[in-house]
Amino acid sequence: MTERSRTPREIVQELDKYVIGQSEAKRLIAIALRNRYRRLQLEGTMREEVTPKNLLMIGSTGVGKTELARRLAKILQAPFVKVEATKFTEVGYVGRDVESMVRDLVENSVSIVRKSAYEKVRPEAMRKAHRRLAKVLVPGLKKEQKETGNTSSPYQQVLSLFSQMNEETNEEKEELTDEIRLNRQTVFEQLEQGVLDKRTVEIELDEPKRPVVGLGNGMEALQMNMEDSLSALKPKKKIARTVTVAEARELLINEESERLVNSADIASEALLLAENNGIIFIDEIDKITSKNDHGGHISREGVQRDILPIVEGSQVNTKHGMIQTEHILFIGSGAFHLTKPSDLIPELQGRFPIRVELEELTKEDFIRILTEPDNAIVKQYMALLATEDVQVTFTKESIEKMAEIAYALNRDTDNIGARRLHTILEKVLEELLFEASEMPNTEITITASYVDEKLGSIVKNEDLSRYIL
Repeated sequence: MTERSRTPREIVQELDKYVIGQSEAKRLIAIALRNRYRRLQLEGTMREEVTPKNLLMIGSTGVGKTELARRLAKILQAPFVKVEATKFTEVGYVGRDVESMVRDLVENSVSIVRKSAYEKVRPEAMRKAHRRLAKVLVPGLKKEQKETGNTSSPYQQVLSLFSQMNEETNEEKEELTDEIRLNRQTVFEQLEQGVLDKRTVEIELDEPKRPVVGLGNGMEALQMNMEDSLSALKPKKKIARTVTVAEARELLINEESERLVNSADIASEALLLAENNGIIFIDEIDKITSKNDHGGHISREGVQRDILPIVEGSQVNTKHGMIQTEHILFIGSGAFHLTKPSDLIPELQGRFPIRVELEELTKEDFIRILTEPDNAIVKQYMALLATEDVQVTFTKESIEKMAEIAYALNRDTDNIGARRLHTILEKVLEELLFEASEMPNTEITITASYVDEKLGSIVKNEDLSRYIL
């Protein structure tokens, strides 16, 4: 089901599977997403005039701001990128420039479109991969090369040199006998059936591209273009890998898929997808207000002014082409403990018209977080220990005890929201996690008294609880 077919109610129901509470935030996010679909149904100038209503989520750390945005992107299979506003610097300073978040979004969009394109050509790519594997497993006879002398012109010699440098045009010529052809066909059929999956094989693959390390100060796009230009001039290098046939199949399918798809079409589709469906989550936006600028060298207000044109709508150059940011959905997020939204520059405030304050988590919320979501933390630990053949169960009272401790610690010390539960569970299960590999076929029940035994003395000592929990 895509974004176009999801109603706000359906979006909220999906988010409920992963994020507890925060119903108001879920409703507003769902409405914002549905409005994007509604805009796409419009025609002419009206369609261009309707822009996303960006959201500003206000709430303490650990209440679910980031998780809401991340889950939303996964549910909708939309391009998504999370950035921290504090990582950006004003133009003229060393650091990441604000346009990099748009380039990151485009890269994410390209990955989504490429994955979809690869799935479409997978059957053909698999056949080609099996042909390559069959050649490796049943090599042909090397054909002797005839000496041609050095009578060719200098121009032909240069062409020959480039041909030798390029691996694709310098494949070894081989002779095939009837026996080799028959054996290859037999191996090909076995590969199709998965009979040889556990066998080890050595294959040659194209050398992977090195990741681009951001230079900051507006130089990232230039560096990417230079990297691509240089790699196009260089002959493709090969690397040898010794892997199982099953692993080799996937590696070769990936290579063959890349050759079968049209890179220009992928880039064009990805830019459109990012423009119309992209989501940029700007975390810690409260920390770039002028009140958080304590006389440092980097102007926080300058960062806001650099972000403003991107949120308003501007063109950003990426390695895949120009992208218009006007219809990208921006979600700002911050605790706003020491500041308030009105401390942002007025122009930026106006670009986040929908504001929602996320609720503080209660003991009841912690109980639900521990048990209800599909990826609940308690279920994660039970699954981890089950790999050691140790079956762990938690009583209702033990869950309530841990939730009570988490709520009390957040109230009396620093409020870190649901993240407190990870620390508490890790401490409760520390001894068991250490010894589980030496006690297979064991069943253990975690009770309230067990939790109290592991945490009681720490919770009572305020200094210890601040450092350990």
